[in-house]
Amino acid sequence: MYIHAVRRTRLSLYYLAAYLIGAGIALIVAPSIALKLLFASGQYGDVLPRLLGVVLLSLGIVIVQIIRHQLEVLYPTTLIVRTLIVAVLIGLFIYSRDPLFISLVVVVGFGMVLTGTSFLLDRRSAAPVMASR
Repeated sequence: MYIHAVRRTRLSLYYLAAYLIGAGIALIVAPSIALKLLFASGQYGDVLPRLLGVVLLSLGIVIVQIIRHQLEVLYPTTLIVRTLIVAVLIGLFIYSRDPLFISLVVVVGFGMVLTGTSFLLDRRSAAPVMASR
């Protein structure tokens, strides 16, 4: 298909891995501080944010493995999943009016734009290589 032609996309996934792992650890260790840093105005307790932290940390580890093993076939999947996440975050903001969800849309959205742009540029530069085969 387009083996090793998606270098920029692979590099963009480091941002995804970094915020998933960083946020996961922060939510596990200090959920109230992590939520404050994300401008949360709601009360979320300690248990569910820690559970979310474990989920984020776990997803971050999976992304690290996708990067490490160069599983290029999964790169578009990261975009599809983040599109769903952004849609749900927008819905949660509309429902709750908590600025936390705007913060999360910005973080996830920036990564989506970074990966999406990288993916398109990589595919465009790989097109002549694919056509010559």
